[in-house]
Parts: sequence; C-alpha cells; structure tokens
Amino acid sequence: MGSAVTERVRKHREHLRAEGLKPVQIWVPDTRSDAFRRKCEQESLSLAGDPLETDTLAWIDEVADTDGWV
Repeated sequence: MGSAVTERVRKHREHLRAEGLKPVQIWVPDTRSDAFRRKCEQESLSLAGDPLETDTLAWIDEVADTDGWV
C-alpha cells in the first residue's frame, strides 16, 4: 500500500513541475517551543511603555477593519 501512495505523490509532483512549479522548503520558528515563548515575552516586555509602540498600537486600532470577526 505504501508504494501506491508513493507513486501517487510522485505523479502529483511531476504534474506540478510540468505546470512550471517547484517545491520550496521554508523553515519557521516552532511556535510551541518554550524558547519561542520566552523570546516573544522578552520582546513584548521591551516595548512596554514605549511611546512609539503606544502610538503604533493606537493607529492599528484606528485603521483595522475587524467588522464580523466576533
């Protein structure tokens, strides 16, 4: 059964390549890791009380279109 799946995936990839596409691998941070959480917390705390950050957040609130989000 594994070989049937492998063959189907191979054919699918060949089709995509024939359409002019190519695979791309992207590495992103693991958002579930403790290191990621600590880094986010550190960066957030570094902005606490920063007047430019306060202005930026106020601007985002002003221009954000959140109608229908909740």
